[in-house]
Amino acid sequence: MFTSEQYLIKELKILYSYLSLNKCFSNKEKLCIIAFLIIKILKMIVEKNRVVSTKYELRLNNKNGEVFETVDESSPFNFIFGKGNMLEKFENNLKGMKENENFEFSLKCDDAYGKRIEENVVDIPLSAFQDNGKIPDGLLEVGNFIPLSDEDGNHFNGQVLAVNEEAAKLDFNHPLAGEDLYFTGSILSVREATQDELSHGHIHNHEHNHEHNHEHVHNHDEEGCGCGSDCGCH
Repeated sequence: MFTSEQYLIKELKILYSYLSLNKCFSNKEKLCIIAFLIIKILKMIVEKNRVVSTKYELRLNNKNGEVFETVDESSPFNFIFGKGNMLEKFENNLKGMKENENFEFSLKCDDAYGKRIEENVVDIPLSAFQDNGKIPDGLLEVGNFIPLSDEDGNHFNGQVLAVNEEAAKLDFNHPLAGEDLYFTGSILSVREATQDELSHGHIHNHEHNHEHNHEHVHNHDEEGCGCGSDCGCH
């Protein structure tokens, strides 16, 4: 994978060789062509404050592991690069890439969602889930993710593991805690984020519909639910 500077130099060398052999262009025309290419290339490179659209396949552990999720062009994963909302190592592997470039990399669990912590599996009294003295129908079904907050306003997302007559056992570990992640995919498009998008921290227009659907690459240390920024998990 090239850095943005290496990629630019590589492309300019190819163009210079072509223009040197082609006598149809004046020196002024050649400079205009080179300047246009520089601008075009720099706009297509994954860098801070740019909206990146990707497709990928995520497997657990390694390239032969279980497929956890597949994201294609019909519903790509879109995000603003460098805003601190994504896993740092995930972004590091994409930095400097260009449109239509393929990627393949793995993240150790320590660079993703860390190891499982058994203390994050807790029993919560059923009374904590009551609304007007009653637990909403279907809320405490095994497998459900329940968004909760503490007295300090911190948000947590717990998965229901079991329910008895007195309490519900919830797991507040990220669903991918303890897992190494293996990504393959490609960069579909890169554009500059608008000023509104940068100030709000998320993508506007139709792309926003798909921005938070894929929480396994979000930085769960940021504000929001423990499973990313959308209070839910696959």
